[in-house]
Amino acid sequence: MKISGSFLFLLLILSLTGMATDGHQAKPGVKAVIDGVVTRLYKTYQPQQLDTIQQNFVLSVLTNQEKMVLATQYWTFRANVPVIVSLMRDQAQKVLPFWLKDSGFRKTGLVVKNEEYTYEVWQKPYDAGVVSLGINGFDKHRPVYFISVKPQQAGAPLHITPIFPAHQTLTKFQPGAYTYHDWSDLTLNEVPESLRGQTLFQTIRGRAREAHLVGAFRRTKFPATTQPDQLLLTWSGNPANTQDIQWRTAASVPNGVVKYWQKGSPDTLVKAAVRYTMEDRLLENDRYVHRFTTKLTGLKSGQTYDYQVGSTKGRWSAVASFQTQSNTREGFSFIWFGDTHKSPVWGTLAQQTLTRHPNIAFYSIAGDLVSTGLHRDEWDELWQYSGTVFQSKPLLPIPGNHDSQDGLGAWMYQQMFSLPHNGPRHAEVPDEQTYAFTYKNALFLFIDATAPIDAQTAWIKQQLAQSKADWKFMFFHFPPYTFEEDYADIRKAWGPLIDRYHVDMVMSGHVHYYMRSKPTYNGKSVASAAQGTIYTISIGIPSEHEIWPDEAYAALRYKTGPFYQLMDIQGKKLTYTVYNKDGQIKDELVLTK
Repeated sequence: MKISGSFLFLLLILSLTGMATDGHQAKPGVKAVIDGVVTRLYKTYQPQQLDTIQQNFVLSVLTNQEKMVLATQYWTFRANVPVIVSLMRDQAQKVLPFWLKDSGFRKTGLVVKNEEYTYEVWQKPYDAGVVSLGINGFDKHRPVYFISVKPQQAGAPLHITPIFPAHQTLTKFQPGAYTYHDWSDLTLNEVPESLRGQTLFQTIRGRAREAHLVGAFRRTKFPATTQPDQLLLTWSGNPANTQDIQWRTAASVPNGVVKYWQKGSPDTLVKAAVRYTMEDRLLENDRYVHRFTTKLTGLKSGQTYDYQVGSTKGRWSAVASFQTQSNTREGFSFIWFGDTHKSPVWGTLAQQTLTRHPNIAFYSIAGDLVSTGLHRDEWDELWQYSGTVFQSKPLLPIPGNHDSQDGLGAWMYQQMFSLPHNGPRHAEVPDEQTYAFTYKNALFLFIDATAPIDAQTAWIKQQLAQSKADWKFMFFHFPPYTFEEDYADIRKAWGPLIDRYHVDMVMSGHVHYYMRSKPTYNGKSVASAAQGTIYTISIGIPSEHEIWPDEAYAALRYKTGPFYQLMDIQGKKLTYTVYNKDGQIKDELVLTK
């Protein structure tokens, strides 16, 4: 599935916060109401009761004012002439939105279809003026309703403004149009003639989460405490003289600091951390936590530093260590994984890699670190299962579609990591999710393939063109060559740049199998890696593929995982080795310049 970036995160944020487009507070929004309801439910009911609530129960605990907000503040706009609003609702949604019939909508015999869903059509006439619509429901039904609008009088000029949420996109209601920006490949294939040509309001599936209460509550297996945990190293600057450190505590810990010293030195330095309060309102046992980030600067290259994180009046972590990049000509190695999906199997594998390869410089994950990127309990599992691996070796990840889900962006992913701020200066490419990184004689382009492809192409060209690195690597989640999905847009936009500037290897995940391609140039296999690029796909969790067609571009494949890849660079020699969970070598390749 491909994601259109013209709507994306800002729409949801504005709708949740109830902020008007001019920055002033609008009427109380859906988020404010649901925040308050959740707080009341936690105070009044036990977890086992919250697990059983249904729509009628939710309605019984809402005030009349709260019901009014939920019935009117999900979608609003002003029409200059009397209009008919058509509301397309997925037939598979079991419970009607509570406000739909009472507000005057009536079900028609019309249906609208795409290849996945069938929508029943509800309609209501409105006078000129404000049109206000309610929530999709208290369930989390991902194919949320969408609407179209037409003048009651044929031919009357229709003007729709202002719109809330802001940055709404409008298009023509017709076959071939898509309704969800986070699934732009899912296009309409059946639209009744009477609806064609109307103004279609496009949306995102993530709006199903705005009032989610039925079957919504979760518990984290690993709640935060006053003891710092989830220590994580990343880089946002020069790896020779900086180091970023992140960690978590309970929300009762007011501040955080890092104590650090060069190994063997008696001199201890202290640096305060930046605090971020992370909320997952549906985590009934750990709604709020504090995450801290500190960027250490002025470090010496090629040195080992010990450090502790904690609070000036609180508890401290055990001593851990990290090593800065040396400026010598000696080589380095790193390990990368395909999808990890917070799996305990992957976590065990990750810990084994550090035992087997203690001298690696860093790790990378090619997207889909977790399965639901907006559930903090899954991030808690990711860090718990990987143990202490990332408190001594930095992690440089990219997001996958599971980390950046349903058109909502990857805000929780962003708050987990401190990464370079040198990506494309484009509104639709989130900061720190696409970035360039140089380690010794290698250039790494970490690219968010869930963001618009064309918005990143010029930046990729610039980074490759200006680099004098011996080795060039690109990481992005969606593989250009795979039998499962056709990423023709990536091949068309980025393939010529990969060829022109001779990217040595492209690393991807997403499709849950292992593949190493033959050297490829312009979509065709060539004689050697000196003439083309090696495209790789890997998977960091158990997997199994029953459908297994031939792939002519593949040099080697495995349909079961998990694997990890060790990349060892010694000057102009690269040794690429693939291991399974038992430490057996499953693939090996040597490239030389």
